Amino acid sequence: MSVKSCEKLEKSQVALTIEVEAAEFEAAIEKAYRKLRNKINVPGFRPGKAPRKIIEGMYGVEVFFDEAINLAFPDAYEAAVKEKELRTVGYPSVELVGECTRQGFTFKAVAPVYPEVTLGQYQGLSAPKEEVTVTAEDVDRRLQTLTERNTRLVSVEREAKEGDTAVIDFEGFLDGTPFDGGKGENHSLELGSHSFVPGFEEQVVGMKAGDEKDIDITFPEDYHADLAGKAVVFKVKCHEVKEKEVPALDDEFAKDVSEFDTLEELRADLEKQIAGDREKDAQRGFEDALMEQVAGNLTADIPDAMVEGQARQFLENFRSQIAQQGIPYDQYMQMTGMSEAKLLEDAREPALRQVRMDLAVMAIIEAEHIEASEADVEEEYKKLTEQFGMDLEMVKKYVREDQIKDQVCSRRAIDLVVESATATKPEKKEEAPAGEKPARKPRKKKEPEEAGTEEKKPARKPRKKKTEEPAGETKDGE
Repeated sequence: MSVKSCEKLEKSQVALTIEVEAAEFEAAIEKAYRKLRNKINVPGFRPGKAPRKIIEGMYGVEVFFDEAINLAFPDAYEAAVKEKELRTVGYPSVELVGECTRQGFTFKAVAPVYPEVTLGQYQGLSAPKEEVTVTAEDVDRRLQTLTERNTRLVSVEREAKEGDTAVIDFEGFLDGTPFDGGKGENHSLELGSHSFVPGFEEQVVGMKAGDEKDIDITFPEDYHADLAGKAVVFKVKCHEVKEKEVPALDDEFAKDVSEFDTLEELRADLEKQIAGDREKDAQRGFEDALMEQVAGNLTADIPDAMVEGQARQFLENFRSQIAQQGIPYDQYMQMTGMSEAKLLEDAREPALRQVRMDLAVMAIIEAEHIEASEADVEEEYKKLTEQFGMDLEMVKKYVREDQIKDQVCSRRAIDLVVESATATKPEKKEEAPAGEKPARKPRKKKEPEEAGTEEKKPARKPRKKKTEEPAGETKDGE
């Protein structure tokens, strides 16, 4: 292998012209022969036993060229990248240059590479930091969440109404034919949650255990292409209707859900938790605002492959979240009318922001010569063993040392920016004149209990076994 040329292109791409010479190509042809000989019939020979020269004599010397090129290319490309010390960030586009003969072949590979980054200002910055306050209403909302978590679903012998949970079988038909993603069994549907196609839940209201019903639905015009604007019929059978049984908010409730004996003590603990959560959120927002400035101040010709790769990573994370909720990804896409192309399109802008942020962090690490020692790595491994309750060897099996070093260095780079920065008070929002309706505010970041994110819970006493079913959970098979 020899590199004939290495040319820098726009958008942080490099064009490599690479020659695979006769000896390397001959070795690749031999590999291709051994791989394909079982698939070639030659009169007088058992499958796979015909000599290479016989096959080449029958079909031409070029018979194995295509496969040999495919086999030779990866090694030649990787060797060229290593020789030129390139940091590629995606797959190359490849084309042959000239003809391929027994003497070898030449190809051109255009590959995206890690961009050259020029840092702007990253120290001495300033950004607003939210002031942390906790009101009685905040504590009330957190208590409401606790009551909802401890609410029981109990079966009732009556017609379903909004707010109930109906356990149903359903199957959708378009022109009398079942369609993909339109079937479910023993599905617990909270009526009024708007988790199904518009018009479906409203028609389940009024059903009771044992009822069967055909529900007519017309999908919205902006729904999935296959069903947009189509009239369908869902055959629905109701197995059970459940209503919520909400516990009383008193000292007994506090004893049941926490280590505290009174509701007052529980409220005080929740206030402390909320303050801690909000301080973390305020600090995280402060850090993000600073790093967005750093990312905005850098100069880099970012290749599309980096942005596309990050967008696909966002999509994979989304798929994992859907799977963790027990929802088949294809069924979710069908029922919501979303497409993967649209998800990737929507992810492109945040992906670009993330790429710029990552480039900024790595540039600071290089500029400040930040490193992680073996002691740093061991300390991080120790924290992980405590966090996940696993032994050290098991943690090391799943988390590589280079990942730990990257995390330590990244954290230190961000800390360097934060420690040299100044926190300012957020600008006060102007109040609308009396009698005027205030402009709609941007939606605030949800509190942990609203957003469904993990939060600390009060330490719990062992609970007495109850026969009722917790709200939001189902029996086996449901």
